Amino acid sequence: MLYIGIDLGTSAVKLLLMDNTGAIQNVVSKEYPLEFPQPGWSQQRPEDWMDAVLAGVPELLKGFDASQVAGIGAGGQMHGLVVLDEHDKVLRPAILWNDGRTAKEVDYLNNQIGRDKLSRYTANIAFAGFTAPKLLWMRENEPKLFAKISKIMLPKDYINYMLTGVHCTDVSDASGMLTFDVQHKRWSWEMLDVCGVREAQMAKVFESYEPVGRLLPKMAEKLGLPESVVVCAGAGDNAAAAVGTGTVGEGACNISLGTSGTIFISSERFGVDPNNALHAFAHADGHYHLMGCMLSAASCNKWLMEDIFKTSDYTGEQAAIPADSLGRNHVFFLPYLMGERSPINDTNARGTFTGMTMDTTRADLTLAVLEGVAFAIRDSFEVAKSLGIHITRSKICGGGAKSPLWKRIFANVLGVKLDIVESEQGPGMGGAMLAMVACGEYKSVADVCEKLVRVVDTVEPDPELTALYEARYQQFRKLYPALKPVFSEIH
Repeated sequence: MLYIGIDLGTSAVKLLLMDNTGAIQNVVSKEYPLEFPQPGWSQQRPEDWMDAVLAGVPELLKGFDASQVAGIGAGGQMHGLVVLDEHDKVLRPAILWNDGRTAKEVDYLNNQIGRDKLSRYTANIAFAGFTAPKLLWMRENEPKLFAKISKIMLPKDYINYMLTGVHCTDVSDASGMLTFDVQHKRWSWEMLDVCGVREAQMAKVFESYEPVGRLLPKMAEKLGLPESVVVCAGAGDNAAAAVGTGTVGEGACNISLGTSGTIFISSERFGVDPNNALHAFAHADGHYHLMGCMLSAASCNKWLMEDIFKTSDYTGEQAAIPADSLGRNHVFFLPYLMGERSPINDTNARGTFTGMTMDTTRADLTLAVLEGVAFAIRDSFEVAKSLGIHITRSKICGGGAKSPLWKRIFANVLGVKLDIVESEQGPGMGGAMLAMVACGEYKSVADVCEKLVRVVDTVEPDPELTALYEARYQQFRKLYPALKPVFSEIH
């Protein structure tokens, strides 16, 4: 049988077709626009996502027997606010995960409702990207539209609704809304009350691997698929990517180097970081995970290469970095180009180069950016260690992980072995694997991961280089506290 995985990203939807042995048969990508109506705002038309899926699936199936497709699973960008009216029409563009308009609402939630209460209700505190602050913003700034809300969903849930007619979400994606009781896997009545919404306006919650329905006849016809195709609940992009890399079970770790960067630590048990520097979310495997998320990861390197250096030769720029400069670079980079989430939760934080001199080179700046992202991920790694979590190895995925140099830097900054999986297709592959479980192809998420995910290479840390990076990291971690007062003045 065949399975379709949907990776609903910020700039494009990536569709993949996979057979039941895990072999990728085809991949299709369709882009859509982003809207920036004001500085720091970021939104998208949900209709554009659906149009991209409708255009992409027939292309994906070209040359294949569509009757063999058994299931569809989606991994999607988290936190985005999708609101529908009583006729299930989209009320406004979706406010996205990287939108920064909610500073006032985040401050209200954390300081007036209170971090302790938020953590008790949802296992998390408020961050600018989360969904609950967006609801408060809409209630304050768009009261007429807010009054018309009939259903509240997340980006990939809108796709699933359009496919099946079911208003659904899954536990991993719902965890990032700040309206969900993560420990008990149900909507938090207290937080719904804070946001001024009713449980009837929320989608029905499923485990990620559970089927939510089958294709509506009109959708089956448009996509060229049989009506028997099962649609599973799917997962937030990071949980779906974790499934795609086999990051399930106790203590498994995955680092994702995409537009944003994450460190994802799977756990069999529910647990909360007492300082809420890491997010405590439900996992797509039926258990839980802790996650640190930095807002700008590979996008920092893209910014330096394309916007500053005016080049697309990423490989050439990295090749110019002398091997003996690793761990000895005199330039530091704070990767806070869009503010920062984990672990500092500061929307005012900004990117900086520190330590430049007259002999600083282009290669020094390139290396500083690669190292700065690794150091910032280590900040979250250190929080995990403080909770008694012992990590000796991790998977690594995402566009940035295609760089051998960056993988080497990460292995030595963190002092862990980095495992590279054979098929690195991120959330789309995870979505297809979840669909396999929903269709009964495999008995559990752990089972499908064990059978289909294969490690093909491991990057080992070098003790001498790890020691050099240890010293550099201790210097790096002093920079943000020193600059924090300045950031609050110049934002």
